[in-house]
Formats: sequence, C-alpha cells, structure tokens
Amino acid sequence: MSAEGPAPWPGGARGALCLSFDNLGEAAEIGVGALAADAPRVGSHPTATVILPRLLDRLDAHGLAATFFVEGLNAKLYPDLLREVDARGHEVAYHAWAHEQWGDLTAAEQARNLARGAAAFRAIGLEPAGMRPPGGRLGKGGLGVLREAGLSYCSPAGTGAGVDGGVALLPFDWRHVDVTCTLPQLAAVRERTTGSPQPLDPGRFLAQIEDAIGGLAADGGFAAIVLHPFMLDWLGEERMEGILDRAAAAAESGAVWVAPCREVARRVLAGPAAFERGTRLDPTSWSG
Repeated sequence: MSAEGPAPWPGGARGALCLSFDNLGEAAEIGVGALAADAPRVGSHPTATVILPRLLDRLDAHGLAATFFVEGLNAKLYPDLLREVDARGHEVAYHAWAHEQWGDLTAAEQARNLARGAAAFRAIGLEPAGMRPPGGRLGKGGLGVLREAGLSYCSPAGTGAGVDGGVALLPFDWRHVDVTCTLPQLAAVRERTTGSPQPLDPGRFLAQIEDAIGGLAADGGFAAIVLHPFMLDWLGEERMEGILDRAAAAAESGAVWVAPCREVARRVLAGPAAFERGTRLDPTSWSG
C-alpha cells in the first residue's frame, strides 16, 4: 500500500483486518486419499457438526464477520451449514476442491478445479468472490486462472494488500497462521521470525496476533488472521476469546476496519492507486 495520502479504509480507519478460517470437515483427508469419499462417517466431521456452529455463535457475540475458506467438496457434504454461514453475515470463499496443493497443479488443473468448485457453490445458492490457495502459492495458473473464473480476489502467502490486473491481493503472513506454530514444514518460517525452528506454544501465537492488530491500529496496512477449526483445541477457548476480544476492540475504536475479505477486496479494487505495488508474495509453503 502506498505510504502517501490518507488511509484508504472506510471511516478513517488506519488499518484493515480480515478474520479468516480455513478448511472444513474431512475434505483434506479425502483429497490426500486418507479417507474414502463414501466412508460411513463422511458428512459428520466434528469441525462441521460441533466446532463451526459454536464458532458462529462466538463471532455473533462479538459482532464480527469473518471469511470461511472452505473446500468445494463441502458444498456437497454440508450445504445447509455453508448456507447458514452466509446467512449469518459471513463470507464463504474457495479453498480448492479437496484441499489440493494449489502450487503443484498445472494451469489447466487449476481451471478445472475452480470450475468444479464454483458450480458446486452455485448449486447451493452461493457465489464465491475469492479464494485462498492451499499451501499459499499461486502456482502455474497465476492470477490469470482466477481472473478467467470471475474471482475478484486471492489470498496467497505474502504481505500487503494490492491489485494485479483487476484482481485484489489480500495476502496472509505465515506468522499469523495457527498451523505455522506446529507444522514441521514451516520450521524455517519459525526460525526466520523467532530465531528458533522449534514449535511455538499457543500463548506465543496469541501474542503475535495481538501485536499484529496493535500494529494495524498504530501504523495502518492490511493483515489476515488465519485460523483452522481443527486447531481450536490447540489454541484453547480462552486464547480464542482473546483474539476475538482484541479484534472487536480494535474495530470498536475505529482504528481498524474488520471485515470479510470480499468487502476489503471491493475497497481495494475501488481505489487501486492507493495499493500500487503494495503486495509482496512469499514463496514459502506448508507443502514443502
């Protein structure tokens, strides 16, 4: 984002924040072949049947709207739940069909994957505005595949909101992703940011999120917090509440605009000059 001129966010906010949640149900397990698509328990995953409904209630209690990046397969497994997410004021966005490692797909495979997912979402009355590529990398299709699919934004790994060829870029920083604290594949990120490749505890992660939100309020910019329903037991209820409290307080103060990704993308696309050369992509990926 350009350092010159007034902040581009509504209401005079210095910074913009997207709360986001990645993955749902058993789609990733099916995608890697660890679970058969017709296994008896498919369609009853606790992240969908227990964790997500509770999470929606907690977001409501804090007056926060989030973006849920879910695999297209979930439109078939949990259509009513996805419609409820949308009806309660949140965004349902795309996270590949079955959590395929996006950066490893050919451009043609990416295009087919997007078309399949968009069709499944539309069949249940939803229209995805954007996607987050599993693994964080755009891959061979780049933004062209997304543009041709009619998406308005993408959230890859990186920093700083930007625009490229009519597609808004709303990247996430690996420091603000819960799985970065534990995945062996992201040990290099931990070493780069903390000086040690060792896993981080939930308290350290909470501190990083609080610092990020505080930085937005003080210095402006854009950030995305990336949480996973299957990691909420690791994070703990008290720390999850701490993240929501901090985000709600920043929004109430007027210093930070907290909104779903599609709304932030609209703002970025409406004033692209303020975001010229604003994004720096990160090639690091959890997929190694």
